[in-house]
Amino acid sequence: MITKLPVAPARMTPKPPPIQWRTRLQALVGQTHTRILLLYAVTLLTVIAAAIPIFRYFLFAAIDDRVYEDLAEEHEDFEADYAAWNRTAPDTRPALEDFISNFLKAQVPEDDNFHLFFLDGQLYRSNPTALPPSLEPGSAFNQHLVSLDVATETTDRVPAPIADGGDRLYKTYPLQLGGQAEGLFVVVHLTAGERAEALVGVTLFARIAIAVVGIAFLCAWLGSRQLLKPVGQLAKTAQVINEKNLSQRLPVTGTGELADLAVAFNTMMDRVQTAFDTQRSFINDASHELRTPLTIIQGHLELMGDDPQEQADTLALVMDELSRMGRFVQDLLLLAKADRPDFLRLETVHIPTLIDAVFAKVTALGDRQWLKISPPDVKWVVDSQQLTGALVNLANNAVQHTQPGDVIELGGAITEGHLRLWVRDTGAGIAATDQTRIFDRFARAAHTYRRSEGAGLGLAIVKTIAETHGGSVTLHSQVGIGSTFSLILPPGGTPAEPQP
Repeated sequence: MITKLPVAPARMTPKPPPIQWRTRLQALVGQTHTRILLLYAVTLLTVIAAAIPIFRYFLFAAIDDRVYEDLAEEHEDFEADYAAWNRTAPDTRPALEDFISNFLKAQVPEDDNFHLFFLDGQLYRSNPTALPPSLEPGSAFNQHLVSLDVATETTDRVPAPIADGGDRLYKTYPLQLGGQAEGLFVVVHLTAGERAEALVGVTLFARIAIAVVGIAFLCAWLGSRQLLKPVGQLAKTAQVINEKNLSQRLPVTGTGELADLAVAFNTMMDRVQTAFDTQRSFINDASHELRTPLTIIQGHLELMGDDPQEQADTLALVMDELSRMGRFVQDLLLLAKADRPDFLRLETVHIPTLIDAVFAKVTALGDRQWLKISPPDVKWVVDSQQLTGALVNLANNAVQHTQPGDVIELGGAITEGHLRLWVRDTGAGIAATDQTRIFDRFARAAHTYRRSEGAGLGLAIVKTIAETHGGSVTLHSQVGIGSTFSLILPPGGTPAEPQP
């Protein structure tokens, strides 16, 4: 007995998903350069569509002008021959019928032109002999020609559809003998043939124009895609940029608006990266400044024993560190509030009185040779509290970077309408490499004889206070000679009233 093993069903290869042509087409049409070129192509096709009837009109007008010239020329030829025949003596002159026969044999009309002779109110002879239906005897146009005045020259146009031969352009010449009308000579042109040829030219022009627009659109689409490639790179670069990757830049090639766009984007990214780096450094420095006192407090509390004196010393150290943390937080809050509209509380302040009050405060900061240069007797619109804090910060900075016996000078003056308040010291000075960053947050001079005890926010606060007043802060320093920090405030003062 033969047992058939079950056969595993054949594994079906999954069909690939259908190509989403509609989605791709929508994406293609949605591209900016495609939409611009489509608009351009539609505009061109619209202009061509409007130009075709105008072109047709002027083409037909040019054909009609040429036809009228041909009719006039053949009319003049007949007139010359008829005048010569009419001047011949009657006894030697051939009969009119013979003249007509000889003329028709000698003259060959232009294409689509017909020579017709009417005698006794009916068509007598023609050239060519075979006439189209629209010119045969009994036709409406033939009856129209029979009804014309045989004694007057006429130039006219009779409209008709192309199926009937088109418009009839004709010119007549009366046959007169001895002052009596004998008949009528007519030169007729049918416009159907030439207009049909002209319409073929117009159609060919339209086809070529459409083909040219299509080819131009394709070439322009490919070219514009290459030209707008920096815009696509800009979008791709913007997509990969995040807070962890700010180093992406666009390659700048050539000149023009797109190159300017790439340069502007790179410049913007430089500013963004600088801002992120500054913010990251700010967070790191702030974390460090807060972590250090917390570590000190935690370590001393963990090691604190039962000895009352040790507890008292630990408590004093903890309170000092907490006080330092409180000052640090206050400085951060001050910088954070600088953008608020109520940061400054402006009032008219007597500047000499302000300098005296500040000088009385700063002399207690350290054992230095303190000097005061009294400013002019003026009043200025400032925030006295913030300005006092800025000058105290500058004086405290000078104390930290000088030694006992060094000179620290506080003074003020009016320079070109601006109020200048300064703090000068004869300390170690600041190196030129540090002067460019000394007003940044958490910045400290690297080439001083000792580190500052603060968090590096004092000079940043001074700069913020000066700028919120609409002024600036300047630094002039030389290593080994000293430094001068100056607050420059914009014009806003008035002469002070005499003080009692």
